[in-house]
Amino acid sequence: MSDAVMEAYIRQLLDAQPEGTIEIAWQGGEPTLMGIPFFERAVALAESLRKPEQTLLHTIQTNGVLIDQAWAEFLGRHHFLVGLSIDGTAAMHDAFRVNKGGAGTHESVVRAWKLLRANGVEVNILCTIHAANADHPLEVYRYFRDTLKARYLQFIPIVERATEELLPLANEGWSERPGGSRPLYRQEGSLVTERSVRSEQFGDFLIAIFDEWVRRDVGKVFVQTFDSALGSWLGQPGLCIFAERCGASVALEHNGDLYACDHFVEPEYRLGNIGQKPLAELVDQRMLRRFGQEKLAGLPRQCRECEVRFACNGECPRNRFARTADGEEGLNYLCAGYRAFFNHVDAPMKAMADLVRAGKPAAQVMGR
Repeated sequence: MSDAVMEAYIRQLLDAQPEGTIEIAWQGGEPTLMGIPFFERAVALAESLRKPEQTLLHTIQTNGVLIDQAWAEFLGRHHFLVGLSIDGTAAMHDAFRVNKGGAGTHESVVRAWKLLRANGVEVNILCTIHAANADHPLEVYRYFRDTLKARYLQFIPIVERATEELLPLANEGWSERPGGSRPLYRQEGSLVTERSVRSEQFGDFLIAIFDEWVRRDVGKVFVQTFDSALGSWLGQPGLCIFAERCGASVALEHNGDLYACDHFVEPEYRLGNIGQKPLAELVDQRMLRRFGQEKLAGLPRQCRECEVRFACNGECPRNRFARTADGEEGLNYLCAGYRAFFNHVDAPMKAMADLVRAGKPAAQVMGR
């Protein structure tokens, strides 16, 4: 990203939200490849443009490989919230997270975790769930909780779609191949790669961790999926994937192109370019509203009549490429897993919701 695009992004973002907390979020690719000087300029610019009524929250999502003492000091000094990608123990993480030479990156990421914590950086663990760790939920959870002493966890299912023609190449990976060619990932096809988590497998993963969490860790360890579920039982879903409508998570590319969602960075979902039209105008378009409304409108009857629709709402449209039992299109690939999970947690979620409504800590559920 050029400095010109960076400046346009920050200026327009702050102009569009005259007060309150404004999140300036950096993802990738790998954003740390831009180097500390780029982010020093971004932070300084944001502070110079900030109005008295505005509070800034800087966030960055990283694989951690480049995090050293200088990075840790910078992120701590400017109070960044860091999302660090780590997929469990070394064997689980290194199954797919390797460097260009093919070596595992777990050791580098754990070093980054320790440096960030030592410098007072607030860190969330982002753990993708895939074929190498999906059958080991408690080992994953206890590694984060007991070994790393992590308290904020996100579990993200890996679902890599592919067409029948592309699947053999996709199973080899999306990286560069000899000769410079590689398959282009698109939201197409009804098959998934061998690395992908299976639907029931993901549900079992969440259930196993929830059962341990609800017995001993409520209020101590915060699991994003569980927090969002409690919000749904309180009538306030917390994650966009579980909301009735989409459209609140636009994505800006390095060249200034804005897309309807970071899962749909594809030509048909391009809203425009912030160098040609201000961010506030780009997000106030009929195209984005239509994209958001299609999530609800496209629910198959099985979803509309489902007992846990209020908590799931068909999850993210990127995963809606399966068919219902009667052949209707639009069923979420992860439906069976989510349905099992949300039904499993119904009673404790109701209990925690009652506690919260009564002004009591949800953690009191552990004494029941």
